[in-house]
Amino acid sequence: MPIKNRFAETHADITAWRRHLHEIPELDFDLFETSKFVEERLRSFGITDITTGVAKTGLVAVIKGKTDTKGRVIGLRADMDALPIEEATGLDYASKTPGKMHACGHDGHTAMLLGAAQYLAETRNFDGTAVLLFQPAEEGGGGGRVMVEEGIMDRFGVQEVYGMHNMPGLKAGEFAICKGPLLAATDEFVLTVTGQGGHAAAPHEAVDPNVASAHVILGVQSIASRITDPLKQVVVSICALHSDTDAHNVIPQSVTMRGTVRTLDAGVRDLAETSLKRIVEATAQAHGCTADVAYVRGYPVTVNADENTDYAAEAAAAVAGSVITDTPPIMAGEDFSYMLEARPGAYIMVGNGEEGATVHHPAYDFDDDTIPAGCSWFAEMIERRMPAA
Repeated sequence: MPIKNRFAETHADITAWRRHLHEIPELDFDLFETSKFVEERLRSFGITDITTGVAKTGLVAVIKGKTDTKGRVIGLRADMDALPIEEATGLDYASKTPGKMHACGHDGHTAMLLGAAQYLAETRNFDGTAVLLFQPAEEGGGGGRVMVEEGIMDRFGVQEVYGMHNMPGLKAGEFAICKGPLLAATDEFVLTVTGQGGHAAAPHEAVDPNVASAHVILGVQSIASRITDPLKQVVVSICALHSDTDAHNVIPQSVTMRGTVRTLDAGVRDLAETSLKRIVEATAQAHGCTADVAYVRGYPVTVNADENTDYAAEAAAAVAGSVITDTPPIMAGEDFSYMLEARPGAYIMVGNGEEGATVHHPAYDFDDDTIPAGCSWFAEMIERRMPAA
């Protein structure tokens, strides 16, 4: 792999940073130790233009090139937060905090951007300004949205923005990307079906919300199978089901269901929301029950701009020798989508090895063999988009 020689030299150091971060996982916006470590590393590289407290614990580091004849500004983003999962890897550097772990590789993303920051600060072999965005709260908190709302794009003059995520199942250090939608919009819903409770031995004297809820679960699957164009992806999943009793001989008064809708198209997103509400309410009514539908829109679709996808793919090919440019979209979500709504850019996947657990699994671990390729891609994006004068 034709990675930059500097990252072969610093691979061990960057791996040590990554494993330290793995030991101290923090959640959401409360990344105080993580943020402190990132700032200390950045300052040790001689980077002094650092803004802390962005979106509570996010950081923005600015690195000027040797020249700035064209006023170009490129942003690079890494997410820093962990997940509320009990780690089951048994590694020497496993999480030291019960119930929290880096199960999505954000420790690796942060370490790779730190490695790129060290290189860029040393060489400054570009004409313009690199803005490094270390973001909290990707895992459901919407830290990317908060950073955008706090004005980071205008404040730091970012013209294009790029991000990267590891991808288990793809060989370590290989890259995959596609134009247009790459990751799904992630909406959530809570459905409450209310009937009339009673004794299980006399169901005719009650109005059973369990039966209505069973039909609701089946009915909403028609959104994908019968309502949406079969060439357009949509996922409707009911993931939790609870009644207001756990007795074996009581028909409950109400049943609550929680789930998610994933889409890659704005029109399908609207259609799924209206269809879900109609089906749930009508199905409940048909069984003599009432229904309450609480629908919350989450992260928007992560959409790669065509031209910027080409730039990202060219940099990946320079690093890895080749790049998959037609990888299928993934129905997981990403709040980098907010940054891509604010500025043109692209999001790329880097292989995390063909073996091992997938993300969000207690046995997951970031593959440190990926580090040189990831660092090289970040640095290559800066040097290619803002070549030295």
